[in-house]
Amino acid sequence: MLHWLLFLNILRAKCLNVISMTVLSDRDIKKALREKRIVIKGLKKENIGPASVDLTLGNCFRVFRHSEVTHIDTKNGISESLTELIKIPKGRPFIMHPNEFALAVTREYIKLPADIMARLDGRSSLGRLGIIVHSTAGSVDPGFEGNITLEMTNIARVPVELWPGMKICRLTFETLTSQSEVPYNKRKDSKYLGNKGPAISKIEKDLS
Repeated sequence: MLHWLLFLNILRAKCLNVISMTVLSDRDIKKALREKRIVIKGLKKENIGPASVDLTLGNCFRVFRHSEVTHIDTKNGISESLTELIKIPKGRPFIMHPNEFALAVTREYIKLPADIMARLDGRSSLGRLGIIVHSTAGSVDPGFEGNITLEMTNIARVPVELWPGMKICRLTFETLTSQSEVPYNKRKDSKYLGNKGPAISKIEKDLS
């Protein structure tokens, strides 16, 4: 009986070790930035929180030309000509109207190593205004590099002004139990590697 209990305890410890991931503290984030394991171009020191970093809103937005789109065929994808890229001049806001959807982008350019992933969360202050910062894409794979595209929606009944440079989301970082065997920058089907603007969906590549 004692041998069985010992075996079960060892098995339990191994299972916990397999699934455990560690969230980086501010101390660990700063160390990773100094060592260039994590690269965040444009990050301000004051935007490093206790266990996350705040990212800010860029000045480029992409919206659909609704009058020219009858539907979207996920097999054929969507042409950039059916969207409009809007660049907001300095000192002007982007106004999100009720039920409007737009792709935005972070000012900061990030680069992750093969053993660290990140999670993206919208800010509570914006959520209380009805602004959803990311519709589905809440994680950033190990090996990702680029500006992060934000899938933004206004679910409120009133328009909201969004100012380029404002804090828009935060990233928390988690260390993997080991390095990814095939990180995002090594995958042949990585669709959004190196993006610098709000990238349209490339879902058709999933069906090719």
